[in-house]
Amino acid sequence: MSTDTGTNNKGIRWLQLFILLLLLAVFAAIIMLGRYQQFSDSALDIPGQEILYSVPPGSSLNKLAHDLHARNIIQYPRLLILLGRQMDAARRLQAGEYILQQGLTPRTLLEQLVEGKVNQYELTLIEGHSFREMLQRIHADPVLVHTLSDETDTGIMELLGRPGQHPEGRFLPDTYYFTRGMTDVEFLARAMRAMSDRLTIEWEQREEGLPLKSADEALILASIVEKETGAVEERPIIAGVFVRRLQKGMRLQTDPTVIYGMGDSFDGNIRKRDLLNDTPYNTYTRAGLPPTPIAMPGADAIRAVLHPAKGKSLYFVSMGEGRHYFSATLKQHNLAVDKFQKKKKGIKLPPSGHL
Repeated sequence: MSTDTGTNNKGIRWLQLFILLLLLAVFAAIIMLGRYQQFSDSALDIPGQEILYSVPPGSSLNKLAHDLHARNIIQYPRLLILLGRQMDAARRLQAGEYILQQGLTPRTLLEQLVEGKVNQYELTLIEGHSFREMLQRIHADPVLVHTLSDETDTGIMELLGRPGQHPEGRFLPDTYYFTRGMTDVEFLARAMRAMSDRLTIEWEQREEGLPLKSADEALILASIVEKETGAVEERPIIAGVFVRRLQKGMRLQTDPTVIYGMGDSFDGNIRKRDLLNDTPYNTYTRAGLPPTPIAMPGADAIRAVLHPAKGKSLYFVSMGEGRHYFSATLKQHNLAVDKFQKKKKGIKLPPSGHL
């Protein structure tokens, strides 16, 4: 009896020990599960309001976790690894620059890295800028990878797959978003495609009866309209003036083309001798359109040229502050020039309009 009793007591003690260990294991698991859940959805320790964090190509989940731990952004790297495996994120992390903001959790961080929500930079190409002015903005951008140095305009267009094409006006003014690593040539190619696509769409929807033989001619005229006015509402009116002049065989006689033809010799003033000096771009001495655009026209200017305002006006003169006075006759135009340009007193004119 004593032997059996001792054996039974020993068995009971082992059972009690097993149950105790099991309870401890369950308790530990509950604690770990709670810590894991708390870790997964608690805010990261982001210094300041936000930081820029880079994930190099080929980064593993393990490397990511320990790097964040080394930066004191997370406390438990193993829990991030566990979470990443649970979310099937280990093999789907995307390289790039990310903005880590206050309130970001390990879970939302991994979602961001899997979805590739990388930091975007922006660069705006400005309406009316010349090709050279555009290049200066691109060269000055601190994020783009600069590969262009001494390339000529011809060389740049060859790099872009457009050998023999003049670069002026071939890039759409807009705000472009890009990620770190994009080269200047890639950026230019993107802006060039955007202009080509926009011009194609607008040309296909053009009005009938325009004195324009091709989309390229529309681009040239749009660049002139762009340089003549910054007022969006005036662009169709000015486009209408130029369209009617072309239809009547009149010269465009627009100063921006003369200035473009003067090149580096332009000092801010146009003199009578400049208007008489014949260049391929002087629309005072030559009929029709100049050989190329003279600037980057925006989508509004292109649309205005292909949908010009109706009317009878054939002339316009600046009234200052970006506005123009429109006239249907040369006599009225000359009076407007005396009033607004020569500042003569006592001249009365009817209200400006495109008639």
